[in-house]
This record gives sequence, C-alpha cells and structure tokens, in this order.
Amino acid sequence: MWNGKQKAITFSFDDGIKQDERLIKILDKYKLKATFNLNSGKFGTKFPYEANGRTIERTIIEPIDVKEIYKNHEVSVHTLGHFNLTQLSDSCVIWQVEEDRKNLEKLTGKKVRCMAYPCGGINNDDRVANIIKNNSLIKFARTIKSSYSFDLQENLLRFNPTLHFTDGRMFELAERFIALKTREPKVFYVWGHSYELDATNGAWDRFEKFCAFICDRDDIFYGTNGEVFLDEKI
Repeated sequence: MWNGKQKAITFSFDDGIKQDERLIKILDKYKLKATFNLNSGKFGTKFPYEANGRTIERTIIEPIDVKEIYKNHEVSVHTLGHFNLTQLSDSCVIWQVEEDRKNLEKLTGKKVRCMAYPCGGINNDDRVANIIKNNSLIKFARTIKSSYSFDLQENLLRFNPTLHFTDGRMFELAERFIALKTREPKVFYVWGHSYELDATNGAWDRFEKFCAFICDRDDIFYGTNGEVFLDEKI
C-alpha cells in the first residue's frame, strides 16, 4: 500500500505554536513526518494558559516563518479563527475552511488538502463534513475522538485518530502496532499540541523516547496525513 508496506505511522499537531519548532527537531532527528494544522487568522497572537500549577506560553508563529519551520512536513487547515464549525452557518464554515486553505497555500507554495477540526468537545458532525466535501478542496479531516484502533476508516472527512500523545496507552499501542503482522493496511495516528509537552515534567523526554521507539522500522511507512491518506507528496 505505502511503498509496498501495509503499516503506516502519521502525526498531527494543532494551532501552529512556537513549541512546534522544538517538536520538529525531534521528529526530524528520527525521520518522522507530521501534519501541522494552522489558523492563518491567528498568526502572531498569544494566549497563555494555566496547567498543573504553571503558566504555559502559547505564541502562534508569524506567517513569514511558516514555510521555513514546516518545510519537511505538511501544513494543513485548522480554520481561520479556531471556531467550532458545528455552531456556524454553512457559509461561515466554507469561509473558515477555504480562506484558511488559500492563505496556507500562498505561504507554503504547496497544495493543502487536509485539515483538523478546531475546538474541543463535539467539534464536527455530518452536516459540517458534507459542507466541506461539497464546497472545498479538502479531502481529509481529523477529529479529536480516539479510536484506539489501527483500522482505516471509510469517512476520511471525519477521521478519528488512534489516540492523543499524552494518553497513557501510547506506548502499549505502539508495541502492539510494531508487533502487528497484517495483510491489510493499518495506520497508527497520533495527535496533540506541542505546547502540551510543557505542562508536565518529563513529557518532552517521553515523547522523544516514543519517537525513538517507533522509528526506523523496515515494515512501516512514515508519512504526513496527506501522504498516508491521499498520496499527496509534501
């Protein structure tokens, strides 16, 4: 399926925060690929938050830096303003998705065909997915609901990832995926926000250990969301 391989690992990170630069250094060190979902209407803004008794800085990158920071990875839609699309009108959904896509294509010089739904809770539904399908060039959209599965899913516009990268089952599932022998395509999909690694002591080290564990396997394809699901090259 993927260069003759039946297993693939892909990552997805949201919001375009400065911590992405540190995260990318780890991904590049282990030759892993990720998709970064950006809000082009929020570039350059700051919104710190409190977690585990500490203030976590969340500074969104500047547009001029997008092409260089993400040059080895994929840039993807996260909407202009990070609104919950289920609460918007049809025309507003189209505007939020398509204007973000156009802006990102101008900044990167590459096609943008993937996205991740913004906001927590219930952030997608069939109505929104159908609007995107019928009125945009987006072909793949990720939810935030963990499937704890490696199976491919029929609806690529409401794709549930395997799990979030702070989930305690991440290493357990990685071991299972690596040991898996299959004749059918399987995907291990990990997502998160780079700034979340600042919220817990040892989280950055844990993530790097995970990358070191899953990398460089002869039977696994490592690609962006577009490469894995749409055969789109970065």
